[in-house]
Formats: sequence, C-alpha cells, structure tokens
Amino acid sequence: MLRTALRNVFAHKARLVMTALAITLGVAFVCGTLVFGDTVAQAFRAASAKNLKDVAVSVQAESQRNPDNEADDTRFTALTSELADKVRAVPGVTSVHPIVDGTATLAAKDGRPLNADNSWQNLATNYSPDTPGTDRDSRFPVSAGRAPTAGGEMALDRRTAEKAGYRIGDSVRFATKGPTLTKTLVGTVNTDDPRVTAGGSLALFDTGTAQQLFLQAGQYDELAVGSAPGTDNQELTSKIRTLLPAEGITVTSGAQLAKEQAEQIAEQTKALTRMLLAFAGLALFVGVFVIANTFTMLISQRSRETALLRAVGASRRQVVRAVLTEAGLLGLGASAAGIALGIAIATVIRPLLNASGAGLPDGPLAISTDALVRSLLVGVGVTVIAAWLPSRKAAKVAPVEALSTVDQTPPRRSLVLRNSLGALLTGVGVLTMLYVSTRTDGADTNLETAGLGSVLTLTGMIVIAPLLSGPLIRLAGAVTTRLFGVSGKLAKENALRNPRRTAATASALMIGLTLITGLSVTGSSTSAALQAAAVGGLTADYKVSNTASGGIDPALGAKVAGVPGVAESVPLASATLGARGEFTTLTGADPQRLGRVTDLKFSSGSLADLGPGKVVLSDKLAKVTGLSKGDTFQGTLEGFVGHGKKELTVVGVYQQSHAVGGAIGTMDDALRYADRGKFDSILVKAATDRNTSGLEQDIREALGNSPLLKVQNQQQLTKAQSGQSDAMLNMMYGLLGMTVVIAVFGVINTLAMSVFERTREIGLLRAIGLDSRGVKHMVRLESVVISLFGAALGIGTGIFLAWACGSLTKASLPQYQTVLPWPRLGLFLLLGLVIGVLAAVWPARRAARLNMLRAINAQ
Repeated sequence: MLRTALRNVFAHKARLVMTALAITLGVAFVCGTLVFGDTVAQAFRAASAKNLKDVAVSVQAESQRNPDNEADDTRFTALTSELADKVRAVPGVTSVHPIVDGTATLAAKDGRPLNADNSWQNLATNYSPDTPGTDRDSRFPVSAGRAPTAGGEMALDRRTAEKAGYRIGDSVRFATKGPTLTKTLVGTVNTDDPRVTAGGSLALFDTGTAQQLFLQAGQYDELAVGSAPGTDNQELTSKIRTLLPAEGITVTSGAQLAKEQAEQIAEQTKALTRMLLAFAGLALFVGVFVIANTFTMLISQRSRETALLRAVGASRRQVVRAVLTEAGLLGLGASAAGIALGIAIATVIRPLLNASGAGLPDGPLAISTDALVRSLLVGVGVTVIAAWLPSRKAAKVAPVEALSTVDQTPPRRSLVLRNSLGALLTGVGVLTMLYVSTRTDGADTNLETAGLGSVLTLTGMIVIAPLLSGPLIRLAGAVTTRLFGVSGKLAKENALRNPRRTAATASALMIGLTLITGLSVTGSSTSAALQAAAVGGLTADYKVSNTASGGIDPALGAKVAGVPGVAESVPLASATLGARGEFTTLTGADPQRLGRVTDLKFSSGSLADLGPGKVVLSDKLAKVTGLSKGDTFQGTLEGFVGHGKKELTVVGVYQQSHAVGGAIGTMDDALRYADRGKFDSILVKAATDRNTSGLEQDIREALGNSPLLKVQNQQQLTKAQSGQSDAMLNMMYGLLGMTVVIAVFGVINTLAMSVFERTREIGLLRAIGLDSRGVKHMVRLESVVISLFGAALGIGTGIFLAWACGSLTKASLPQYQTVLPWPRLGLFLLLGLVIGVLAAVWPARRAARLNMLRAINAQ
C-alpha cells in the first residue's frame, strides 16, 4: 500500500500541482511569521544586550518634582555626584557612567522636525567618559569628529545626523520642552540602543549641559557601573545597595536588567507575531478546502482502481492509510518548499513594516529548528486532516459496484442533513450578530459574543453553500445562456452538477472576500468617523499645539494673533472636571471668540450664556449625569497644579464634538488648573483674503519655529487621527490577499480536474459540433459562475458582519456609522470575475486541445 501511495503521488502529480501550491503558500506564511518573530526578538535582545554589555550594575533614580511648587516642572533625583563617588570607590568597580536622561526633538537641516509624532524616541543624554579626565565613553564610540565638551556643542548618532542632513560644524536646532535651542555639531557616534536603531534619534551633550537641560547640577538619573573581570556582579550589586538610600534609588545587576529588557521585548514582539499567525491560520484554513476538494475528486476518479485494490484483498483501513500516506507525502514535499519560501518572506517583512514606520531593528535572520519543525508539522498535519474525510469515502467503495461499469454516475448523496445543519448554524449566527448590533456599551463580553457570532455565521454559510448555489448559479446561468448560448448553458449545468464540489470551491474564495469586505467596510466607516472626530465641529483653519508635555505659554497667544493673515486666534486650556461621579475634560476659552472657530450644535443654551461659574455640557455627559440646562452641581476641578471644588451652573447642552472636551467653561475656570498654567492649543482662523499656503510657516516663525511645535490644518488633523489606522488596514489587506491567492489555486485545480473527469464528455461534445472555442467558453464561464457565486456570498456576508460589529465601536467612537465603500465593493465583485477568467486559462486551453477520438475512447 505504501508503494501504491507513492505511485499515486507521481502518477497524478499534474493534478496535485495546485494543491501543493496552496499548501506551500500556507506553510510559507506560517514559517515566514515564525522566523520573522524570532528574528525581531533576537535583534532587540542582541541590541539590548550589546548596549548593556559593559554594565555590571545599574543604579537608577526616581524622578521627583518640587512638592512645594507643583507648577515647577524642574526634575530632581536623589542620585548625586557624592553618591557616584561612593560607588566609584567600591572594590571591583572599574568605571562609573553618571547618566542624565531626557528627550530632544531635532529639526532637520531643511527645518522639518524629526520624529515629531514619536517624541519618546528622540533620546538625549550626556557623553560621560569612562573615567574622569579622559574623553572616551565606551557606550558611544566616536565615528567622526569628537565628543562635546562645552555648553555650545553637541553630538549626534551617525544615523540621526545622516537622516537630518547634518555635517560636523553645522548648527543643529532642537527643543527639549521650551524655546528652540541651537548648538554646534562637533561629532557623530555609534550606538546599539534598540530605541535608536529602531528609528529613534540620539543627541549627546556634555554632562553640565545635560543637567542644565533635563535635571539639576550635580544630579543624575542613572549610574552605569562597570566591573573588573572575574568580579561577582551579584555580590557587587549587594555592596552598592548598602551604600545608597533605600528610597528613590533602585540597584539592579546588569544581568538582571538585560533579562528584564529581554522579557519585555519578547512580550512586545508576541503581539505582532500572534497577529501574523492568525492570518497564516486563515490562509491554511482556506487551503483545507482546496486539499479536501482535490482528494475528493481524485478518489472519485480512481474509484475503479480503489475497487481493484479491495478486490485483491485490501481492507478499508489500508485504503484509508494509503490515501492519508499520499496526503502526507504531498504535504511533506509542499511544506518543504513552503519553508524555503517562508524564509524568503521573512527577509522582506521587516523592510516592508519599517517602510510604514514600524521601526524594527536590524539583525541577522534567526532560523530556529523549532520554527522549521512547527511549520513542517503544520503543513503535513493540515494536509492529512483535510484528506481524512475523502479517505473514508474511498474506503466505502464497493468493489462490485465500481467494477460494474466505468461510466456509472456515482449516486448523489442527500443534502438534507447538511442543509439543515447549515441553516441552524447560520440562523444562530445571524441572531447572535443581530443581538451584538444592539450593544453599544463596549464591554469585553460583547467582543467575545461578536467573535462567536461571526464564526457561526461564516461556518453556517460554508455548510449551506450547496443549497445556495442552486438559485444563485441559475441566476448567473440565465445571463451566460443569453449571452453565450449553448456554451453558457453547459457552463451553468456543469456548475450545478455537483453542488458540494461547487460549494467547496466557492467557499475558499468566499472566506477571503468575507474578511476583506468586512475589513473594508469597517475601515471605511472608521476612517469617516475618525475624520468627523478630528475636525467635526471645527471651523478653524489651523490648530497649534505642542508635541511635548507642557503646553503652550500663554504669552505666545498674542504672537499668533498678531501674525498677518490671522483673522481669529482662540487659545484653549483644559482641566479635569468631575460631575456627579463622572469625569471629563473641561475646555476653557473665551466664549465669544470660541464660536468663531467652532460650529457646535446646541440643543439648549449657547456659548453666549457662559460666564464665571457657568458651563455647557456635551449631550453625552448630560445624559450620564442627568444634568440639564438650569441645574447646579458641585464640580470637582483637577489638574497638574492641584484640585478644588466649585459650584457650577449648567447653561447649555451641545452635541459631543472632538473639537472641545465634554464640557466648556471660561478660560479663568480652566486655566488655573491647566497643566503648568499653559494653553493646550490655539485654534486659528485665516482671513478670507489670505492665501493659507504660507500662513502655517508664518505662525511657526512667530512662535520661534520650535521642532516641538505642531501647526496642523484640517487635512493634517484628519491624517494624524486616521493615519495609523489606514497603515494597519493596508497591511491587513495584504495579509488577507494570501487567502484569495490560495482560493484562486482552488478554482484552477477544480476546473483542471473537472476537465480530466469529463474527458469523454468533452470529446462527445466536440463530435456533435461544439468547436474548440465553444469548449473554452464553456470552461471559462463555469469558472466565472463559480467565482462570482463565491464573491457574492463573501461580499454579502462581509457587509453583514461589519454592520453588526459596528455598534461595538460606538462606545469609543460615537461618530461611527456604517459606510459602504461602493467603488471598492464593486472592485471586489470585479475581482471575482477576473479570478474566474484567469483561473480558467489553463484548464480551458487543455480542454480545447483534447483529441476528439482519444477523448471519446478515454476510460
């Protein structure tokens, strides 16, 4: 039986090509994901370990602020120069790097800010020599120039300097938390810090300058301690711990710190790997339909051969084993090819993600035995499992019945049980999704229910597909018959001949298009909602804000108002407002001027009613608190500088808008509790006769052109709100595209095997007058009908699931409404048509080239 299985694989290799390709792609996806995940994790760990290779002990201090003046944003720590000297005197210590940490956002040479939206990656620290009196810091080897030694000097890491366009001797503009500063670039360095190698920037200053910028003189954030070879670093850690205060300072061994960072990195990379594996699982799930369909057709075509094996003594169990062995051999060969392809895929995933701003570090490809074995087991396992049901069908072949005639049509099995089960699953799934559509509270249980309902609905549609194929294919067949005559009618009848096979072929395509359609509808709806959230109720042309914490100095408000071409400039401040147990943002502004840059919809009252102690509430806050116009409540006001209570009167209710918070009050009521007494933003309305193209730069210049400054028009605000969502959607489209490709292989495979199965029939059609062109049309139209059937089911199911799940988004995004992207949906339907045409190219040519006489005499 083993020899029989081997012979069958080689005898039917042409018919197994598409199945092998489907397995190869699925395994490639799995292998590529596993190798990619290992590669990224190893790159992060290697960079982290290399960055900490000379650190035996890390002494870290907690940042504190002045408790007597909460408006003072100056940091201080308990780690002083005196403590650093104590650590340096401990036996076994060879070096101590006193470190000052901060962030500095750089302006490139052309004036654009670097990493303005990811300021946490804009690292800044001090260049600290290994030993006092020397000029070498082993953490940052100098690649060109020299280290900074004076207040007017700085260094950059080599990549940052190249990206920003700076050369040694240039003046570098940057900002930390206040005005723009300028220093001379005196050198560039290399670094292994994963935050920098993953796309961040690094600025270096001498220690005194760094303390002035980020801390206080004589204080540090960390001491990186080096030890002599052979030193017990755990014991050294204990010695240093006894020298230092117990509060405000943490002492950790370098090995423990590296371990903690490695664990954090592993956890961070798991999420991305899990997501990619989920899509790989979908690709393999679609591949199951292709594999099962292939073996079902092969077994049907080899019924006489199976009967002969049974007649000469093969048991049912042996027949099952032979088919499963054949499947295992196919899976083994295809999985091996998939592993090779997966390794190639892993090499391109990281550059593709980095192109969209992922910021993954460089590093060699990590190909582990575990990843290879798991990929191989998945490929072989899925193939064998998919072939199990067809193998049982093969074992049930009765020798006498199969040998009685080669032309006997296999009896058609009843679909009553399958249709009943499919209707039940679909009904339960649809009812579950209808229930989900009524839920808007955003609870986690609703998400779980939606997931269950989606799986039940999609599974039910797969099971009931043979029942649905009849009316839908007849409808499509009416069109093909009218347009193409006999060929169109034959295509319809061929598609209807075996509903199970047609449904299995269409289901593979349906799954992919269901997911892509659902994603597309959800993405379009979310983008529209984010756009409404970003600029809804906002009529201002620009919003001025600060990328770093700290806000905008109130003195700058007058400067914006004085820019030529600015018709209105409205500063906004915010504090936290507590009302009857609910908390929201209280936006403070000049009521009269605020109405000129916003378009708030009021159900009662207006901005004109605002005054000291008076607020207007959003309809959402009013609903949950039960407050309405005329009510008075004890409000709790909180902010960076303290908190207090004040009796407030509600003078109006407006429709919730992202332009302002959940409540609006006067500037005086909010500014006293605002972050450091500063504005959050300034809304700017341009004069009607002013060309706004240059106004943005004029505003920036008036405010000192700080790299921390953000001057965004409405289009930029919308892009900032939805840009990350769009990038994620595009990546998911690409990942789901793999399932569609595998489904195309399934259509090609089904048609090719169907042509082989109908060899005599095609010969007879040719004999009674159907020319080769008509044969091609017949096969192509059959492919188109099956593909359109799968596309119609997929698009319809995807729209329904996206609509039902949309209510879950309203809890966090009230503007969400289901938006159908009609052009894209039309493109998906056209995609189904194109898939049908392309999938039939090879099978149609093969059918048209059949020799008439040989085909008629085929057994």
